[in-house]
Amino acid sequence: MDKGLALASSDDVHQGHPSGVTASAIGVGAGSSSSSSFASWRAYGRALAQTPRRLSRRAFAATAPREEMSRVRARSGADMARALRWWDLVGLGLGGMVGAGVFVTTGRAARLYAGPGVVVSYAIAGLCALLSAFCYTEFAVDLPVAGGAFSYLRVTFGEMAAFLTGANLIMEYVFSNAAVARSFTAYLGTAVGVDAPSQWRITVHGLPEGFNQVDLVAVAVILLISVCICYSTKESSVVNMVLTAVHVAFILFIIGMGFRHGDARNLTRPADPSRSPGGFFPHGAVGVFNGAAMVYLSYIGYDAVSTMAEEVERPARDIPVGVSGSVVLVTVLYCLMAASMSMLLPYDAIDPEAPFSGAFKGRERSAWVSNVIGAGASLGILTSLMVAMLGQARYLCVIGRSGVMPAWLARVNPRTATPVNASAFLGVFTAALALFTELDILLNLVCIGTLFVFYMVANAVVYRRYVGSVSELARGGSGGARWPTLVFLLVFSLAALAFTLAWKLVPPEPRGVRAGLLAACAALAVAVVAAFQALVPQARVPELWGVPGMPWVPAASVFLNVFLLGSLDRPSYVRFAIFSAAALLVYVLYSVHASYDAEESGRLDVDGGKVQDEACTVV
Repeated sequence: MDKGLALASSDDVHQGHPSGVTASAIGVGAGSSSSSSFASWRAYGRALAQTPRRLSRRAFAATAPREEMSRVRARSGADMARALRWWDLVGLGLGGMVGAGVFVTTGRAARLYAGPGVVVSYAIAGLCALLSAFCYTEFAVDLPVAGGAFSYLRVTFGEMAAFLTGANLIMEYVFSNAAVARSFTAYLGTAVGVDAPSQWRITVHGLPEGFNQVDLVAVAVILLISVCICYSTKESSVVNMVLTAVHVAFILFIIGMGFRHGDARNLTRPADPSRSPGGFFPHGAVGVFNGAAMVYLSYIGYDAVSTMAEEVERPARDIPVGVSGSVVLVTVLYCLMAASMSMLLPYDAIDPEAPFSGAFKGRERSAWVSNVIGAGASLGILTSLMVAMLGQARYLCVIGRSGVMPAWLARVNPRTATPVNASAFLGVFTAALALFTELDILLNLVCIGTLFVFYMVANAVVYRRYVGSVSELARGGSGGARWPTLVFLLVFSLAALAFTLAWKLVPPEPRGVRAGLLAACAALAVAVVAAFQALVPQARVPELWGVPGMPWVPAASVFLNVFLLGSLDRPSYVRFAIFSAAALLVYVLYSVHASYDAEESGRLDVDGGKVQDEACTVV
């Protein structure tokens, strides 16, 4: 249990307000606590010698939800302003998901896997995203803090699991944002008819290849967005709403042009029947599901909306509508885009790198549409960058609150009511990467950390429902379902993994073997869920909003995320292993000691009394 702050009155804790926590108490928990381990090299050496004991004490220490919303939140000083409503969240969700990636992934999925059935691929991927969104929503309503998945995993599985996933998420955000910012230069050039990579980037001779193209436009975009999100979350939401509205108008224009100039016969007829199979599903169900795995990346971004929970005016009502509504709207837009593209050209004639602009360039009196697509993609980059940078700053802010990172990252500016330090730090870091580094290849690697977090959140929502929170166990809960729940989650994940491996590795011939293995794995997964539901009762029922169909909905999310993780290539897992090892090293060498110091300091209040329990009874 994190005891980072000395004392908060029981009324303040109950109401979720940190106002009863004194400034000195805040300092004890978040800042000065680390001085005992890091005051000198000798003190640090003593701390390292105690690493095994500290790991055993802190690695699986879970924070009570009430504490996360009171004393932990108080470490930021000022509160974030609760100024967002459901329409702000829908706009942020649309802005975060509908970026430039959809203009590329649609063509690749149609050409390589699904054909015109890419429309169904988008519908399946949208269902997967909606299931994960339900899991995020239950946590966000019950725990309306800015930490998103980090906070959800911290109150469920403990500090180390939360830190590793949070660190991976931040690294994913930073690298992908830097790469996307550099692509803004290229798309903006397309919109105005300029070869931007050669004319707007400065070549520095003497630097290694891939690091010698200075992109000042990308840096300017990142710094401008950083200033905007530091100034005000509400104003950032308004800017995002305007840009997203214009971007959606561009997308609707492209959809309309596709239906107007398209031919319905292209939905079933390939350009070269001698080489490409025909029909709406030319590669069958396998192609449709492989296409769904590829286009699912276009939905990543709704998770950033959950980090806005601390700034939502009415979390119980606004968060479910905002998160789920944005996923549904994006799914409709994506399906319409896929249908219009499939009507413009036969699937085997689609340019996988530039499907929409390539389709219009070959048409008389329609080539100008490619410039419009460039402008729309540029706006999509701006909105997705803004939402991602809002999310990454709030992740880092809450990680700083938890005591595992320097406390100054957690500070909320009292005038702007935003995490200025975290926003500025990550903005400068992202801009420095975007200035020199060609990071396009990393866009193929950034999804694994996000999918892994989706998988963890789905597991966490099941665990919390059937085992209960740490505070409920401390008040006398039995926790008897802990091991049955853990066994269920493990066996079900293994069944999903077996299904995924059979899908990827077993050849289609001899006929029937692959289908039999897949059917057996799916039947095992269904039987495991049915047995768990019949034998293990729920330990808690959410008061405000809960995932429907427990445990089937989160189990389906676990299954689908394992399946999508299995579709990724080897470099993705290499990168994930490297990042995770680096994060684990940081945790062992710094974070566990800072967290341990915060816990030790938090045992004493400013008057020297001891905190005996979570109600902060002082003796």
